[in-house]
Amino acid sequence: MNAPTSTVLAPPPPKRLEDMKLPIVMMRDILLKTIFRKNVEMVSDLAQALCLPTQVTQEMVDQARGQRLLEATGTLSATSGNEMGYQLTDAGKARALDALAQSEYFGAMPVPLEVYREQVKRQSVRNVQITRDQLTGAMGHLVLPDSLLDHLGPAVSAGRSILMYGPPGNGKSSISNGIRDALGDKVYVPRAIEYAGQVITVYDPIVHSSAEAEVQDPTSLRRITRYDARYVCCERPTVITGGELTLDMLDLVYNPTARTYQAPLQLKATGGIFIVDDLGRQQEPPQSIINRWIVPLEESKDILALQSGEKFEVPFDTLVIFSTNFHPNEIFDQAALRRIFFKIKIDGPDQENFLKIFAMVARKRGMPLDEATLIHLLKVKYPTIDNVYANYQPNFLIDQMIAICDFEGIPYQMNPDLVDRAWANMFVRDEVIVK
Repeated sequence: MNAPTSTVLAPPPPKRLEDMKLPIVMMRDILLKTIFRKNVEMVSDLAQALCLPTQVTQEMVDQARGQRLLEATGTLSATSGNEMGYQLTDAGKARALDALAQSEYFGAMPVPLEVYREQVKRQSVRNVQITRDQLTGAMGHLVLPDSLLDHLGPAVSAGRSILMYGPPGNGKSSISNGIRDALGDKVYVPRAIEYAGQVITVYDPIVHSSAEAEVQDPTSLRRITRYDARYVCCERPTVITGGELTLDMLDLVYNPTARTYQAPLQLKATGGIFIVDDLGRQQEPPQSIINRWIVPLEESKDILALQSGEKFEVPFDTLVIFSTNFHPNEIFDQAALRRIFFKIKIDGPDQENFLKIFAMVARKRGMPLDEATLIHLLKVKYPTIDNVYANYQPNFLIDQMIAICDFEGIPYQMNPDLVDRAWANMFVRDEVIVK
């Protein structure tokens, strides 16, 4: 599959200390805490821990020395390019402990929120243009009508919100995952961002898939830094939630022990996709969930709050996909529906596409097709449910027949009797149970 048409500009590395645009005291404290916690002595090792260029780290070390918080060890290390080592003075240790009492955060220097805003613009999901071939390639494992791709393509390219609705078992979740695969390019995710002196961690290895990066010699003052190492180059992120989604999962998470914040799910999904699956199955009513997204969906910004109650804006650059088995008019009012840019109904397949799916699944499972069985299925079984086909049914029926064959100790095969036994497990009859 060809990559989507998108050129993401990498965040440039800071060249001088003033390029950092962070409070000097905050940078100094993170430097001291990192030396204290990681027990590093060499500037090159410290630069790697702070995710900063060596020359910027050296400036910070020189400032700390000037304040008598650091001192040279007086020894050169032959294994580290004859670098001078540094250690905390007694005053430096006292300051590091005091800083740790205020916040346990150390390591990668955070990116100021205002600086991060500029990177979000450079890698906006709305900059991605998806072609029909790219979308079809990402959906290659699905049998979809061309008319559905006619609606999906513009929705994905617009980078706006999408509501997919329709009867269960017709691939809404699989289509959402296919959209994620179609994006294909890379973005840069900050390890942490800073606002008002507070650290908010963003990079999450559970959510973000880091791309392999070229490893360079950290001891070289002339090494080429291709982008700001405070970011991680990742695939466009995808956050998938289902019935477990609650409104507080969309707020900052404060860690009272570390005294730092963790970004909410939608901020981690910046530049990528946020999938709300099984909408209507959450504890919160669907209307409340949509109401929470009104400002982000309309204004491309979200509002978060610190422990102090101070509210601030963060960029909202996420393709939000809502997926539900309910009809939209049952769970939303018209004002809420207006905020969702694209509404796409996902119906079950017609008979021709059902047979295509059935044959494809049978081939993958190693189940030989049988014409008499297919005729029995189409002429006898499906008329009992008004010939309503669903995408999940071929997988269900074939897996049931495989389970029966395994139990009976016979080769994989299909016949009318096996189909009848499989069919009996696909539906539950309405009946009165005597207690």
